Amino acid sequence: QVRLVESGGGLVQTGASLRLVCAASGRTFSDDAFGWFRRAPGKKREFVAGINWNGHNTFYSDSVKGRFTISRTNVKATEASTYLQMNALEPADTGVYYCAAVRTTEPPTMDAWYDYWGQGTPVTVSS
Repeated sequence: QVRLVESGGGLVQTGASLRLVCAASGRTFSDDAFGWFRRAPGKKREFVAGINWNGHNTFYSDSVKGRFTISRTNVKATEASTYLQMNALEPADTGVYYCAAVRTTEPPTMDAWYDYWGQGTPVTVSS
């Protein structure tokens, strides 16, 4: 059974940092790209960051470029983790953050392409 479990969200003030973790298990994630998405209140889910299968290529939305960093580790054949380091947080970063996995070399920016999703972890940034 494939599982993605996010953690690390919380309530912080403007300018603070958070590190989100997504623990993935149940298939060979070394062949997968990972993406992080978020859904702000009243808005559609949007792409935040993505990382390719070997971790050498990363992609960011314009709104988080320079503040967020995505990374990954392949723990073993059927376990992997992806991380989202978020610095200089702003109220506009508030939302539920989801990680997702897809069997492609490069991470798509459209959520419809992803095969598996976590349940999400909430992030609230107060002004």
